[in-house]
Amino acid sequence: MTTTTYTRVQLIDALCQEYDYLCHDDYDPDVDMSPTDYRASLDVLSYDQLVSETTTDDIYTLDEFIHNHS
Repeated sequence: MTTTTYTRVQLIDALCQEYDYLCHDDYDPDVDMSPTDYRASLDVLSYDQLVSETTTDDIYTLDEFIHNHS
């Protein structure tokens, strides 16, 4: 269970860090969004949608996600 409230900016920054990590060695410009386009796609999402994008749950918590990607 998450005990900390995170801002939209923190969620977006962490998601972008995760995206950069995942694309670092396997980026394909024909398939993957640029980091700038990815951030722009996150900017239009609601807070709840951003949390959903983290794919966190009771086992891999939002706190862990933010810690790992901040």
